[in-house]
Amino acid sequence: MDKVDMLVVGSGPAGRRAAVQSAKLGRSVMVVDRGRRLGGVSVHTGTIPSKTLRETVLNLSGWRERGFYGRGYRVKQEITAHDLMQRLHKTLDHEVEVLQHQFMRNMVRSVTAEARFTGANEVALTNPDGETWRMGFDKALVAVGTRPFRPDYVPFDGLRVFDSDEILEIDHLPRTLTVIGGGVIGVEYATIFSALDVPVTLIEGRDKILDFIDREIVEDFTHQMRDRGMSMRLGASVERIESGPTGVDVTLGDGRRIRSEMLLFAAGRQGNIGALGLEEIGLEADKRGRIKVDDKTFQTSVPNIYAAGDVIGFPSLASTSMEQGRVAACHAFEMPVPPAPETFPYGIYAVPEISTVGQSEEEVRKSGEAYECGIARFRETSRGHIMGVDAGFLKLIFSLKSRRLLGAHIVGEGATELIHIGQAVINLHGTVDFFVENTFNYPTLAEAYKIAGLDAWNRMSR
Repeated sequence: MDKVDMLVVGSGPAGRRAAVQSAKLGRSVMVVDRGRRLGGVSVHTGTIPSKTLRETVLNLSGWRERGFYGRGYRVKQEITAHDLMQRLHKTLDHEVEVLQHQFMRNMVRSVTAEARFTGANEVALTNPDGETWRMGFDKALVAVGTRPFRPDYVPFDGLRVFDSDEILEIDHLPRTLTVIGGGVIGVEYATIFSALDVPVTLIEGRDKILDFIDREIVEDFTHQMRDRGMSMRLGASVERIESGPTGVDVTLGDGRRIRSEMLLFAAGRQGNIGALGLEEIGLEADKRGRIKVDDKTFQTSVPNIYAAGDVIGFPSLASTSMEQGRVAACHAFEMPVPPAPETFPYGIYAVPEISTVGQSEEEVRKSGEAYECGIARFRETSRGHIMGVDAGFLKLIFSLKSRRLLGAHIVGEGATELIHIGQAVINLHGTVDFFVENTFNYPTLAEAYKIAGLDAWNRMSR
């Protein structure tokens, strides 16, 4: 029986980073993935596809230029599903090639198979041809990711009613679209299709969307969604979904009915743990298939087995999953790992983007700490005007006592890139004086940090 130092189940962000880190520590590594190609959910149905789709839509629709040329402006007048899929497949091919080369350079072995634990140091592997063999391991990392939650009352058919995996395989763009789920995935796809001028209705059972984001940011984002014609049904429970030959009817708890050509159900995800045989090694998962781990080492209740990525739950980001995989591998082979930074950025690739790091205003207020905010609106910056940006802003929150930056929040063009300045200042314990005293390139959107810093400084100095 073959044996390796580290067995990694899943080749997504957490799995690949753990595998490479283990290899760099001189350990033998085997990556097991049941998908046809390496990359996991992130590459094939999650992070990369949705972001590629977004970028393609923004480019072909001329969205970024509409501030100058009007809402009717388009780079390509007739945009088809084929246009979107063509770029998507080219991007995915590149991602897989990069990952394969990375494994080759680090001598990480990989195999296409389904893994099932038969003991704390042994796994049974079954390849697509049905052949089964056993492999031993010293340490293991479970990084199997998640799949869309598919409740029984939703008539998924791959023709009119889709989950967030299936929506990537549509053969034509819908005339109208209903999206159920106001979380990150639902909001991203709703705004992407809206940028294609598809009339979209977003349904969310809670009274708010994105309730972990600073309220002022969400309010501005919601205003932009409604301003371009999106309908939002918040606090609305779904009573019934009926799919017919001409469209999909959704009946809400208050009696209202919504009809559209297609429907995307994007309300939650669940862990891909079904075939792992976790019960064989005494591991349990919650009702959504999430595995409990130590939040610093990512070690499960079985000491030599770790779990990382979406399968352990929040924050379920590719960026944090990579770091979790690296930390787990280091801990497994007794390598020292410094404490994690105080904060990490959260990016939502909607149209427009949202990105946030540190505390929201609601969290600061709840803590009782005296604070002040600074605001910079992108339309008031020279670069914003040059680009035709007519919406979006940066919000900085500072402590009145220590003058330290507590939180940075952005809605608008380039938010997920710009946020890293705020992240660095927060983690390096920087204050409002950093933004006031330093020079930023001009004209840039990053200059908004200086403007927001000065805005807060003026109030703090009174």
